[in-house]
Amino acid sequence: MAVRGGQSMTPALEDVSSQLRPGVQALSFHALRWLGRAEALRQQLAKRPPPPEADALLCVALALFCSEGDAPYTGHTLVDQAVEAAKRSDATHRQASFINGCLRRFLREQEALMAFTEKSPQAVWNHPQWWIDRVRKDHPAQWQAILHANNSRAPLILRINEQKTTPAQYLSALAAMNIGAIRVGRQGVVLNEARPVTALPGFAEGHFSVQDAAAQLAAPLLLDGLQTTGGSQAPLRILDACAAPGGKTAHLLETADCAVTALDIDARRCERIAQNLSRLGLQANIVVGDAGRPDTWWDGLPYDGILLDAPCTASGIVRRHPDVRWLRRPTDIAQLAGIQAHLLATLWPLLKPGGRLVYCTCSVFRAEGEQQVQTFVAHHTDAVLLPSPGHLLPQSAGGATVIPDNLMREHDGFYYALLEKHSA
Repeated sequence: MAVRGGQSMTPALEDVSSQLRPGVQALSFHALRWLGRAEALRQQLAKRPPPPEADALLCVALALFCSEGDAPYTGHTLVDQAVEAAKRSDATHRQASFINGCLRRFLREQEALMAFTEKSPQAVWNHPQWWIDRVRKDHPAQWQAILHANNSRAPLILRINEQKTTPAQYLSALAAMNIGAIRVGRQGVVLNEARPVTALPGFAEGHFSVQDAAAQLAAPLLLDGLQTTGGSQAPLRILDACAAPGGKTAHLLETADCAVTALDIDARRCERIAQNLSRLGLQANIVVGDAGRPDTWWDGLPYDGILLDAPCTASGIVRRHPDVRWLRRPTDIAQLAGIQAHLLATLWPLLKPGGRLVYCTCSVFRAEGEQQVQTFVAHHTDAVLLPSPGHLLPQSAGGATVIPDNLMREHDGFYYALLEKHSA
């Protein structure tokens, strides 16, 4: 109901008691991954929607029914417990018989009802129609693979802090606890099964951070080949714009001798940066400020490198945030693209000649990636686009990689462009 009302699932889950939260999150993720199909089924079972609370409960139950070979409960158990849940709530107890009737009818007519919903792309792909159309337009050869990956479960991927240990040593530590894992990318480790990170070896000691494999490309892309101008031996001066919660800030500090300014507009999220860096034994200059208004926070000294992880639709991380697809609206793309263009144009003058800027978004939409950078380069003669990963399309296990690294096989959707500043 919160997501249908336009609220992100993250704060909605924070209102749930800590004991119930893992189970509630698991059920919510499952329901949102199958919401398109569930809503199509509900429309067949009840032409007029029931009250919002009952409709939400019914759609959760239908989503749990209709997943392909992945239904977590037997039909009898699911009907029984959905009806019991309806009876326990003041908002739904009058709808308990209605919910019982709908679910029992689904069990009787399951094959026919499921076949009927195959006519709806939103039911087949469990994304809004406009989203399906946009992905198909932007990636005509890969759109089905992208949507399929979005509906899979994201693995738990760690980035090993090589100031404390190595990927090989950490894999040995996991193996000693009978935790299966494999290498991914330079410093990444992907676990065979997700588990609480605080229970993993070396958490308190800062041996790792949780970070998707695609996001782990940001720091090395900026730092590889970047040198201070004039032969200076001083640490690289780096700006991490829109830095919260600090994963990329930490990676920069783990990778090179650099002085990092971690900037974010949200003071509470800046506290998260400080907490994460403290656990890892790292330090940065954390600043609360608007990246689009450097006059309020910049000290006037140009940077060797800038990492701009710009606000975006988050269309590349849907498997980790399945509510995103249902919260976004088509108009959000143009609005966010405008913010991205403003940030690029505003931060570019803060870069030294010879310096580099990495522009990235966790989006698969070309308006937030390739088209954004092409427009920027066309209007800035001092900006040169260096070899860059470009659009990384989300990959689930077993999918063909689109990254020139044969160890990278599991990642979210991202876009990366590496820009170097030359004389105009």
